Amino acid sequence: MALFQLNSLPKFSVQTQLSLPKLFPLGRMAANKVAFSTAANVYAAQIVDAPTERRSANWKPSIWDHDFIKTLKNDYTGEVYVRRADSLKDKIRQLLINAHDKKKSPLALLELIDNIQRLGLEHIFQDDIHQALGFVKEINPAEMKYNLHATALRFRLFRQEGLSVSQDVFKVFKDRRGNFMEHITQDVKGMLSLYEASYLGVDGEDILDEAKVFARKHLKDIKGNIDPNLKERVNHSLDLPLNYQINRLEARWYIDAYSRTENANYNLLELAKLEYNMVQSAHQKDAIEMSRWWKNLDLLKTLPFARNRLVECFIWSVGAAYEPQHNYCREVITKLVCLITIIDDVYDVYSTLDEAKLFTDAVERWDANAVEDLPDYMKLCFLALYNTINEFAYDTLKESGLNIIPCLKQTWARHCKAYLLEATWFHSGYKPTLEEYLDNASVSVGVPLILVNVFFAMHPKITKEALLFLKSYPDLIRLSSMVVRLTDDLGTSTAELERGDNIKSIQCYMNDKGVTEEVAREYIRDLTDETWKKLNEVMWADSPVSREFIKVCVHKARAAEAMYQYGDGHGDPSNVSKSRVLSLLVDTIPVM
Repeated sequence: MALFQLNSLPKFSVQTQLSLPKLFPLGRMAANKVAFSTAANVYAAQIVDAPTERRSANWKPSIWDHDFIKTLKNDYTGEVYVRRADSLKDKIRQLLINAHDKKKSPLALLELIDNIQRLGLEHIFQDDIHQALGFVKEINPAEMKYNLHATALRFRLFRQEGLSVSQDVFKVFKDRRGNFMEHITQDVKGMLSLYEASYLGVDGEDILDEAKVFARKHLKDIKGNIDPNLKERVNHSLDLPLNYQINRLEARWYIDAYSRTENANYNLLELAKLEYNMVQSAHQKDAIEMSRWWKNLDLLKTLPFARNRLVECFIWSVGAAYEPQHNYCREVITKLVCLITIIDDVYDVYSTLDEAKLFTDAVERWDANAVEDLPDYMKLCFLALYNTINEFAYDTLKESGLNIIPCLKQTWARHCKAYLLEATWFHSGYKPTLEEYLDNASVSVGVPLILVNVFFAMHPKITKEALLFLKSYPDLIRLSSMVVRLTDDLGTSTAELERGDNIKSIQCYMNDKGVTEEVAREYIRDLTDETWKKLNEVMWADSPVSREFIKVCVHKARAAEAMYQYGDGHGDPSNVSKSRVLSLLVDTIPVM
């Protein structure tokens, strides 16, 4: 089945006289007013005046209140834990150095690196890992060539680090007809490594596409006497492959899995537990600050129909930038996701079309006096947005001397125009094509807006080249947005349709092609995987922005995979979501 061509989507452009470089060109929404399609205009013209009707999504109340959040604290903050962790770090570094032995197979070194990364310690040993993989690349022993696990693990670790490695390394596991040999299916560990490696593929790598299908099929069909720990790892990978996982959730799961391994290194395991708890302590402090901000903002008093999801919004920030030093980045993401969630409900659930236009106009004007033109329930919402964004701009002005208010104003205006177009479709009954939908929904999902703000939060010294890069609406941001949009739709569309909301990508494809929901869901999942392949490639392309910012863009997509893995983990948290919050923010790991 031919997949929808992402490259066919028009770029975005906004015409403006602002002094800052223009960001995120806007395409169809280039004019000052939203440019609706002819069909949508016909529908809109048929709307007649009617009494104001207010909808309600009947969102569940938050299970995490401020009184609970402000008590978050663990005991792993003292100097004694820092000293112990530093001692363990030295021992692990020595392990990595000792493994640089050309007389030994590098498989042990590769497995050590894999364990370090999956245990959540990559940010500590990043330079050591890069050096170690460079050593492995130089020696490339012949005895690894026919070892499926070693070959696949080497391939994945190289790709994760941006090192060049060809898919052709897997040709030795194929027969003369070009099919993967059946005997390798008996090597479950190797098949699992092959499956994980296949998710690091890029466009045009047919061998990896075949490997993914082949490995998935046989891993699902595993029977017989298999080590229970290996079986657990297989099931975990089939649920969500490693390349789609967020660091903190994977680390928490892998610490338990690794502890059950016969040859586990106890120094490495102890360090992983200590580091997890110490990072959690930093996140707890951040969450308390964000809860205090949210409580003082008090938006839900005038917007009781909206979602109260402070903790879920904070989890997005942990997924995108978990490292302790990125606390300001987490603050920016949390505040933005909170505001986006509230304003999304204003447009989607409560406002009339005329009120939505008034709010959009107020954001375009970016003038505090614009509040006078808004309905009462919108006034506090607009001022909360206005003040929060101006505060971000003030922080950037202090750090870099650059006034980014025009830029942030522009990104918010673009975002609200996307909401307005969706509101117009809803009120008119217009059903967009998949292309129309994705063109707009990749903006309304909020990722471009968030990543622009994150860029300024992570770059105290901003270059002209970096600003021009953002202006081009780069694939890095476009593809991250698309993954979030598609995974969001897969996780939320059923419940949203039951509430009477707009159709999503699944229903657009059903309407376009006349297929069942099952077929459409499969297509959207395939489209998500295709988008990931493009993202795998662009994340290592030459770029004027920092490697840390690129990682946040990719992690944002991973956070969406986790958030919507079992449904709407953001809007309607399940027991799985609750257990994840507890493991990330509340429950420490016993170290001894």
